[in-house]
Amino acid sequence: MKAYIFPGQGAQFEGMGKDMYERSAVARSLMESANDMLGFSITDVMFEGSAEDLKQTRITQPAIFIHSIAKARMAGDAFRPDMVAGHSLGEFSALVAAGALSFEEGLQLVYNRALAMQKACEAVDSTMAAILGLEDEVVEQICGEIDGLVVPANYNSPGQLVISGTVSGIEKAVAKLQEAGARRAIVLQVGGAFHSPLMQPAKEELQTAIEKVTFSSPSCPVYQNVDAQPQRDPEQIKANLIAQLTAPVRWTQTVKNMISDGVGEFIEVGGAGTTLQGLVKKVDRKFPTSAL
Repeated sequence: MKAYIFPGQGAQFEGMGKDMYERSAVARSLMESANDMLGFSITDVMFEGSAEDLKQTRITQPAIFIHSIAKARMAGDAFRPDMVAGHSLGEFSALVAAGALSFEEGLQLVYNRALAMQKACEAVDSTMAAILGLEDEVVEQICGEIDGLVVPANYNSPGQLVISGTVSGIEKAVAKLQEAGARRAIVLQVGGAFHSPLMQPAKEELQTAIEKVTFSSPSCPVYQNVDAQPQRDPEQIKANLIAQLTAPVRWTQTVKNMISDGVGEFIEVGGAGTTLQGLVKKVDRKFPTSAL
């Protein structure tokens, strides 16, 4: 069985999608449609923008989503997933690829999400940090002891957990985690505290948008970030998607559950095409991975 996995923020790269646009009528049509829907030429930024341009949340999220769906559509009938999952933003790509949402609905939700998250980031001085080389339980315990908001945000792989919170809280946590033996504790260059309670205003905005959309039953199970479980019920998918912005991404458990459920290969779709492959290998190095 094949699992198609879709990357989130951070998988962008300069010139992304330009080759696809030039050689594929399917990709070109999709990207032109996205430009029309968004009301500006996001392809200009994707093709010609600098790394700094592409790091803007309002650009990054729709750009990666568009790139992922274009890759899947270009594969045509060869794209036959037995299960799908996406990391954070990538969950929207996974839902569209599995037919739970149309491309147009997915893009609108992704853009709404990006704008809402940008606004929430600007409201509070917050950030994230990657912690390497400690057990999850140790990181969780130390986060709970910090004076200030700090929570686990991304369970990326065994020994790699990203934490999220206020800038002062993250600074204290990084110092304590280094004392506890973390191999590395790196404050990330991100705009805010994603997947934490500080995203509550963005969650409320996105919830309003999500509740207006009718979701369909996907063509295959979608393993969602909130609980790492395979879902096919549209109402449960919606509830999990709403919860996602303030809840941690349980990627390690997602990969383990897909393996337990019989996946034979993981195929990363969109973005630079290497981030999620690397995380899968850290969960279980035996599993074959590739990029579409």
